[in-house]
Amino acid sequence: MEFKIDTKEKILVVQPQIKQLDANLSAGFTKEVSELPDLEGRNLILDMGLVENADESGIKAILTVYHQQYDSGLSCAVTGLNSTLTNALKNADDSVYNVVPTMSEAIDMVMMEDLERELLQDEE
Repeated sequence: MEFKIDTKEKILVVQPQIKQLDANLSAGFTKEVSELPDLEGRNLILDMGLVENADESGIKAILTVYHQQYDSGLSCAVTGLNSTLTNALKNADDSVYNVVPTMSEAIDMVMMEDLERELLQDEE
């Protein structure tokens, strides 16, 4: 699978270069995003702007990557989803809060969470 990747200091922006995330691509999507070498120690933004459709396994793949980031103590935001995919993602898992319409909001969201974690660590 092909991705457009933008590496920033604390954020990795990943944009899948596909129109449909279906059963054929979902396992590869999860594996490839999770194993990106630049992801280690960085927050993740999934820019899904090119993805027009996703079936149930595609939605599950997005959720898997999202939750893996939080399980590793980092943040994730999903942006660029059309309204159909936004609703599908929120209906599949209501604990996914970082679904935002723009890249600017996604960056703000993950940086705010990163700052929150730093402040909480400083208090301990």
